[in-house]
Amino acid sequence: MRTLSKHTCRAYSIDLEYFHALFPKKHLQEVTSLDVKQFLLKLAQEEKSRRTALRKLSALRSFFRFALKNKWVLKNPLDVIDSPKMEKKIPIALSQEQIKRLLEAPSDKRYLGLRDRALIELLYSSALRMSEAVGLNREDVDIEEGMLLIRGKGKKERLVPITPTALKWLDKYLKHPSRFAGEKGVKPEVSKEAIFLNKSGNRLSERSLDRLFKVYVKKAALPSSVTPHVVRHTIATHWLEAGMDLKTIQVLLGHSNVATTTIYTHVSSKLKREVYDKAHPRAH
Repeated sequence: MRTLSKHTCRAYSIDLEYFHALFPKKHLQEVTSLDVKQFLLKLAQEEKSRRTALRKLSALRSFFRFALKNKWVLKNPLDVIDSPKMEKKIPIALSQEQIKRLLEAPSDKRYLGLRDRALIELLYSSALRMSEAVGLNREDVDIEEGMLLIRGKGKKERLVPITPTALKWLDKYLKHPSRFAGEKGVKPEVSKEAIFLNKSGNRLSERSLDRLFKVYVKKAALPSSVTPHVVRHTIATHWLEAGMDLKTIQVLLGHSNVATTTIYTHVSSKLKREVYDKAHPRAH
Protein backbone atom coordinates (compact mmCIF):
# COMPACT_ATOMS: atom_id res chain seq x y z
CA MET A 1 0.00 0.00 0.00
CA ARG A 2 1.32 3.45 -0.92
CA THR A 3 2.37 5.56 2.07
CA LEU A 4 2.26 9.35 2.16
CA SER A 5 5.40 11.40 2.74
CA LYS A 6 5.67 13.73 5.72
CA HIS A 7 5.57 16.67 3.32
CA THR A 8 2.30 15.45 1.75
CA CYS A 9 0.73 14.79 5.17
CA ARG A 10 1.72 18.25 6.35
CA ALA A 11 0.24 19.81 3.19
CA TYR A 12 -3.05 17.95 3.73
CA SER A 13 -3.07 19.00 7.40
CA ILE A 14 -2.66 22.69 6.52
CA ASP A 15 -5.48 22.55 3.96
CA LEU A 16 -7.84 20.77 6.37
CA GLU A 17 -7.06 23.27 9.12
CA TYR A 18 -7.95 26.04 6.68
CA PHE A 19 -11.38 24.43 6.17
CA HIS A 20 -11.87 23.79 9.90
CA ALA A 21 -11.17 27.46 10.70
CA LEU A 22 -14.27 28.39 8.70
CA PHE A 23 -16.52 26.03 10.69
CA PRO A 24 -14.75 25.67 14.07
CA LYS A 25 -17.80 24.47 16.04
CA LYS A 26 -19.33 22.20 13.43
CA HIS A 27 -19.26 18.44 14.01
CA LEU A 28 -17.79 16.34 11.23
CA GLN A 29 -21.13 14.63 10.48
CA GLU A 30 -22.82 18.02 10.15
CA VAL A 31 -20.64 19.19 7.25
CA THR A 32 -22.73 19.54 4.09
CA SER A 33 -22.07 20.25 0.43
CA LEU A 34 -23.26 23.83 1.10
CA ASP A 35 -20.41 24.24 3.60
CA VAL A 36 -17.96 23.09 0.97
CA LYS A 37 -19.39 25.59 -1.52
CA GLN A 38 -19.05 28.35 1.09
CA PHE A 39 -15.46 27.25 1.55
CA LEU A 40 -14.78 27.55 -2.19
CA LEU A 41 -16.50 30.96 -2.23
CA LYS A 42 -14.23 32.08 0.61
CA LEU A 43 -11.18 31.04 -1.41
CA ALA A 44 -12.47 33.01 -4.40
CA GLN A 45 -13.10 36.10 -2.24
CA GLU A 46 -9.53 35.85 -0.97
CA GLU A 47 -8.41 35.71 -4.61
CA LYS A 48 -6.75 32.34 -4.21
CA SER A 49 -5.68 30.74 -7.49
CA ARG A 50 -7.64 27.83 -8.95
CA ARG A 51 -4.59 25.66 -8.41
CA THR A 52 -4.75 26.45 -4.68
CA ALA A 53 -8.50 25.81 -4.59
CA LEU A 54 -8.05 22.46 -6.37
CA ARG A 55 -5.34 21.42 -3.92
CA LYS A 56 -7.47 22.26 -0.88
CA LEU A 57 -10.48 20.55 -2.43
CA SER A 58 -8.37 17.47 -3.13
CA ALA A 59 -7.32 17.37 0.53
CA LEU A 60 -10.98 17.53 1.59
CA ARG A 61 -11.96 14.78 -0.85
CA SER A 62 -9.23 12.48 0.44
CA PHE A 63 -10.14 13.18 4.05
CA PHE A 64 -13.88 12.60 3.63
CA ARG A 65 -13.29 9.41 1.63
CA PHE A 66 -11.18 8.21 4.54
CA ALA A 67 -13.83 9.37 7.03
CA LEU A 68 -16.59 7.55 5.13
CA LYS A 69 -14.52 4.37 4.95
CA ASN A 70 -14.01 4.47 8.72
CA LYS A 71 -17.70 5.34 9.30
CA TRP A 72 -16.94 8.70 10.90
CA VAL A 73 -19.54 10.17 8.54
CA LEU A 74 -22.61 8.65 6.90
CA LYS A 75 -22.10 10.34 3.52
CA ASN A 76 -19.44 12.28 1.66
CA PRO A 77 -20.50 15.94 1.23
CA LEU A 78 -18.09 16.30 -1.70
CA ASP A 79 -19.84 13.71 -3.88
CA VAL A 80 -21.95 16.45 -5.46
CA ILE A 81 -19.17 19.03 -5.71
CA ASP A 82 -17.49 19.57 -9.09
CA SER A 83 -13.88 20.64 -9.13
CA PRO A 84 -13.22 24.08 -10.64
CA LYS A 85 -11.56 23.85 -14.03
CA MET A 86 -7.92 24.83 -14.23
CA GLU A 87 -7.42 28.10 -16.04
CA LYS A 88 -5.45 27.80 -19.25
CA LYS A 89 -2.18 29.62 -18.92
CA ILE A 90 -1.55 32.01 -21.76
CA PRO A 91 1.91 31.24 -23.10
CA ILE A 92 4.37 34.10 -22.93
CA ALA A 93 6.03 35.27 -26.11
CA LEU A 94 9.37 37.02 -26.39
CA SER A 95 9.90 40.19 -28.38
CA GLN A 96 12.10 40.30 -31.46
CA GLU A 97 14.76 42.09 -29.42
CA GLN A 98 14.67 39.43 -26.69
CA ILE A 99 14.93 36.65 -29.25
CA LYS A 100 17.94 38.43 -30.81
CA ARG A 101 19.69 38.54 -27.41
CA LEU A 102 18.99 34.85 -26.84
CA LEU A 103 20.24 33.82 -30.29
CA GLU A 104 23.44 35.80 -29.83
CA ALA A 105 24.13 34.51 -26.30
CA PRO A 106 26.24 31.46 -27.37
CA SER A 107 29.78 32.23 -28.53
CA ASP A 108 30.31 30.89 -32.06
CA LYS A 109 34.09 31.04 -31.51
CA ARG A 110 33.81 27.74 -29.64
CA TYR A 111 32.61 24.46 -31.15
CA LEU A 112 30.02 23.86 -28.41
CA GLY A 113 28.92 27.48 -28.64
CA LEU A 114 28.43 26.99 -32.36
CA ARG A 115 26.34 23.90 -31.63
CA ASP A 116 24.20 25.87 -29.20
CA ARG A 117 23.72 28.77 -31.62
CA ALA A 118 22.60 26.33 -34.33
CA LEU A 119 20.27 24.62 -31.87
CA ILE A 120 18.55 27.79 -30.65
CA GLU A 121 18.32 29.12 -34.22
CA LEU A 122 16.59 25.88 -35.19
CA LEU A 123 14.17 26.03 -32.25
CA TYR A 124 13.08 29.50 -33.32
CA SER A 125 13.21 28.78 -37.05
CA SER A 126 10.98 25.73 -37.06
CA ALA A 127 9.11 25.78 -33.71
CA LEU A 128 10.59 22.50 -32.52
CA ARG A 129 9.87 20.79 -29.23
CA MET A 130 12.94 19.84 -27.18
CA SER A 131 12.46 16.14 -27.92
CA GLU A 132 12.17 16.89 -31.63
CA ALA A 133 15.34 18.98 -31.68
CA VAL A 134 17.57 16.46 -29.88
CA GLY A 135 16.00 13.61 -31.87
CA LEU A 136 17.03 15.06 -35.23
CA ASN A 137 19.23 12.94 -37.49
CA ARG A 138 21.36 14.00 -40.45
CA GLU A 139 18.97 12.26 -42.83
CA ASP A 140 16.13 14.45 -41.54
CA VAL A 141 17.67 17.61 -43.00
CA ASP A 142 17.26 18.48 -46.65
CA ILE A 143 19.88 21.18 -47.13
CA GLU A 144 18.98 21.92 -50.75
CA GLU A 145 15.25 22.27 -50.13
CA GLY A 146 15.67 23.86 -46.69
CA MET A 147 13.28 21.40 -45.04
CA LEU A 148 13.24 19.30 -41.87
CA LEU A 149 11.53 15.98 -41.30
CA ILE A 150 10.23 16.09 -37.74
CA ARG A 151 9.18 13.04 -35.75
CA GLY A 152 6.73 14.47 -33.26
CA LYS A 153 4.32 13.19 -30.63
CA GLY A 154 2.66 9.84 -31.23
CA LYS A 155 5.22 8.95 -33.93
CA LYS A 156 3.63 11.52 -36.25
CA GLU A 157 5.90 12.97 -38.92
CA ARG A 158 5.73 16.42 -40.47
CA LEU A 159 7.83 18.52 -42.84
CA VAL A 160 8.74 22.04 -41.74
CA PRO A 161 10.84 24.71 -43.44
CA ILE A 162 14.16 26.01 -42.06
CA THR A 163 15.10 29.65 -42.38
CA PRO A 164 18.27 30.35 -44.42
CA THR A 165 19.86 31.78 -41.27
CA ALA A 166 19.23 28.64 -39.22
CA LEU A 167 20.42 26.52 -42.13
CA LYS A 168 23.65 28.52 -42.31
CA TRP A 169 24.43 27.97 -38.62
CA LEU A 170 23.46 24.30 -38.81
CA ASP A 171 25.70 23.71 -41.83
CA LYS A 172 28.58 25.50 -40.12
CA TYR A 173 28.19 23.34 -37.01
CA LEU A 174 27.93 20.08 -38.93
CA LYS A 175 31.13 20.86 -40.87
CA HIS A 176 33.21 22.08 -37.91
CA PRO A 177 36.55 20.19 -37.66
CA SER A 178 36.11 19.53 -33.92
CA ARG A 179 33.04 17.41 -34.67
CA PHE A 180 35.29 14.85 -36.36
CA ALA A 181 38.67 15.38 -34.68
CA GLY A 182 37.54 16.55 -31.24
CA GLU A 183 39.18 19.25 -29.16
CA LYS A 184 40.09 19.85 -25.52
CA GLY A 185 37.21 18.54 -23.38
CA VAL A 186 35.23 17.38 -26.42
CA LYS A 187 35.41 13.93 -28.02
CA PRO A 188 34.88 13.28 -31.76
CA GLU A 189 31.42 12.19 -32.84
CA VAL A 190 30.39 8.71 -31.73
CA SER A 191 26.78 8.95 -32.87
CA LYS A 192 27.14 9.35 -36.63
CA GLU A 193 23.44 9.86 -37.32
CA ALA A 194 22.57 12.39 -34.58
CA ILE A 195 22.84 16.10 -35.36
CA PHE A 196 23.28 17.58 -31.90
CA LEU A 197 26.04 15.93 -29.85
CA ASN A 198 27.28 16.26 -26.28
CA LYS A 199 30.91 16.49 -25.12
CA SER A 200 31.22 12.72 -25.35
CA GLY A 201 30.22 12.66 -29.00
CA ASN A 202 26.85 11.07 -28.31
CA ARG A 203 23.36 12.43 -28.91
CA LEU A 204 22.49 15.45 -26.77
CA SER A 205 19.74 14.71 -24.23
CA GLU A 206 16.68 16.81 -23.41
CA ARG A 207 18.02 17.28 -19.91
CA SER A 208 21.31 18.65 -21.23
CA LEU A 209 19.46 20.94 -23.64
CA ASP A 210 17.33 22.27 -20.81
CA ARG A 211 20.42 22.85 -18.65
CA LEU A 212 22.45 24.70 -21.29
CA PHE A 213 19.40 26.72 -22.32
CA LYS A 214 19.12 28.14 -18.78
CA VAL A 215 22.71 29.37 -19.05
CA TYR A 216 21.91 31.35 -22.20
CA VAL A 217 18.64 32.68 -20.80
CA LYS A 218 20.59 34.12 -17.87
CA LYS A 219 23.33 35.47 -20.16
CA ALA A 220 20.70 37.16 -22.34
CA ALA A 221 19.16 38.78 -19.21
CA LEU A 222 15.79 37.13 -19.84
CA PRO A 223 13.29 35.94 -17.19
CA SER A 224 14.18 32.55 -15.69
CA SER A 225 10.74 31.31 -16.81
CA VAL A 226 11.92 31.32 -20.45
CA THR A 227 12.32 27.74 -21.69
CA PRO A 228 12.79 26.11 -25.11
CA HIS A 229 9.00 25.74 -25.20
CA VAL A 230 8.65 29.51 -24.82
CA VAL A 231 10.70 29.88 -28.03
CA ARG A 232 8.17 27.58 -29.73
CA HIS A 233 5.31 29.75 -28.43
CA THR A 234 7.17 32.85 -29.56
CA ILE A 235 7.63 31.91 -33.19
CA ALA A 236 3.99 30.76 -33.38
CA THR A 237 2.95 34.19 -32.11
CA HIS A 238 5.29 35.95 -34.54
CA TRP A 239 3.87 33.89 -37.41
CA LEU A 240 0.38 34.93 -36.42
CA GLU A 241 1.37 38.59 -36.18
CA ALA A 242 2.91 38.39 -39.65
CA GLY A 243 -0.41 37.22 -41.08
CA MET A 244 0.05 33.44 -41.26
CA ASP A 245 -3.28 31.62 -41.03
CA LEU A 246 -4.08 29.44 -38.03
CA LYS A 247 -4.40 26.25 -40.06
CA THR A 248 -0.86 26.58 -41.42
CA ILE A 249 0.49 27.29 -37.94
CA GLN A 250 -1.32 24.17 -36.70
CA VAL A 251 0.43 22.05 -39.34
CA LEU A 252 3.86 23.57 -38.64
CA LEU A 253 3.51 23.04 -34.89
CA GLY A 254 2.26 19.49 -35.30
CA HIS A 255 -0.97 20.06 -33.37
CA SER A 256 -3.56 17.39 -34.08
CA ASN A 257 -6.39 19.76 -33.16
CA VAL A 258 -6.66 23.39 -34.27
CA ALA A 259 -8.23 24.20 -30.88
CA THR A 260 -4.78 23.75 -29.34
CA THR A 261 -3.38 26.32 -31.75
CA THR A 262 -6.05 28.94 -31.05
CA ILE A 263 -4.42 29.80 -27.73
CA TYR A 264 -1.96 31.93 -29.69
CA THR A 265 -4.77 34.25 -30.71
CA HIS A 266 -4.93 35.33 -27.04
CA VAL A 267 -1.25 36.18 -26.89
CA SER A 268 -0.66 39.06 -29.23
CA SER A 269 -2.04 42.46 -28.27
CA LYS A 270 -0.45 43.82 -31.45
CA LEU A 271 -2.50 41.41 -33.55
CA LYS A 272 -5.68 42.28 -31.67
CA ARG A 273 -5.10 45.97 -32.39
CA GLU A 274 -4.45 45.35 -36.09
CA VAL A 275 -7.55 43.15 -36.46
CA TYR A 276 -9.64 45.73 -34.58
CA ASP A 277 -8.40 48.60 -36.76
CA LYS A 278 -9.14 46.67 -39.94
CA ALA A 279 -12.59 45.50 -38.83
CA HIS A 280 -14.01 48.54 -37.06
CA PRO A 281 -15.81 50.94 -39.45
CA ARG A 282 -14.77 54.00 -37.42
CA ALA A 283 -11.17 52.96 -36.71
CA HIS A 284 -9.83 54.71 -39.82
